[in-house]
Amino acid sequence: MRSFAMSALREPPFAAGRHGATEQVAVESAEWAHAFGLVNSGHRVRRLQRADAAGLAGRACPDGSVDGLRLLTDLISWLFVMDDACDEDGLGSDPARLGPAISTLLDVLDHFGDSDVVPPAVGPLGDALHDLCRRIRPYDRPALLLRFVSQLREYLLALLWEATNRERRRVPEVAEYVQLRRHIGGVHPCLTLTDLASAQPPGPDRRADPAFVALDLLAVDLVCWCNDLFSYGKESQADPDAQNLVTVIAQGSGSDEADALRAAADRFNQGLAAYLTAEEALLASGDDGVRPAVATRRNWIRATYDWSVAAARYA
Repeated sequence: MRSFAMSALREPPFAAGRHGATEQVAVESAEWAHAFGLVNSGHRVRRLQRADAAGLAGRACPDGSVDGLRLLTDLISWLFVMDDACDEDGLGSDPARLGPAISTLLDVLDHFGDSDVVPPAVGPLGDALHDLCRRIRPYDRPALLLRFVSQLREYLLALLWEATNRERRRVPEVAEYVQLRRHIGGVHPCLTLTDLASAQPPGPDRRADPAFVALDLLAVDLVCWCNDLFSYGKESQADPDAQNLVTVIAQGSGSDEADALRAAADRFNQGLAAYLTAEEALLASGDDGVRPAVATRRNWIRATYDWSVAAARYA
């Protein structure tokens, strides 16, 4: 499937980069995951190593602060562990089990990382999540912290939607899938922390600008659809009804796998063309303040493609 994705997807026409502290952060983040008990067996350690969270973060954040890169890497590691618990360890196939777990994580988010509040005893995922929120507080950007917490809430609640689909063997319609995939992919909170690492995150006025909102959504879609194409082979082997763009296109159109793969690739390529048009229009507005945020979204699109080509996670 990797060879198909590489041949069918248009390579993002953005410069590739990699943070110089990537290897250092990889070691530190692995120690963080172990200290919080996110990986407690050889199998889980190897699974997280194969995911290469630091490799993805280093590409997505090639110029940010080291502390910011470390925070982003830890978030990506947390998301990988949560996704693997749902996708490979069975938690995401049983809403009755997943619901209480998400409830406790939402309780953690309600405290916004307040160091004066003892987080509820919710286990490794909750403890690590509280630590992520706690480490954002010193940046003194309350609006960004509020957005980060809100985005993680949306991610967790979208996991329940996915679990219900799995339990009922339900393949959603394409439009429904595209909307919820934006949240299940966990890209929004990753972009927020990448903005934070750049030290020039977009302010509230920019966040509410319709042109920027449209660009942001296109970037999120491209990251998710690229991931779906590269991961489809592994996911479809484990579950023929996997929640994946290829599967929902096949189900919705009645097409065979080959045609659905091509349609998914076409959707990515058309989305990339739309992104480039939207980006050009936004940059032409003459507002230089938007350039760091645009660079972050460019980096994430390019990083996802390059990481997917190399990562052992989907081998």
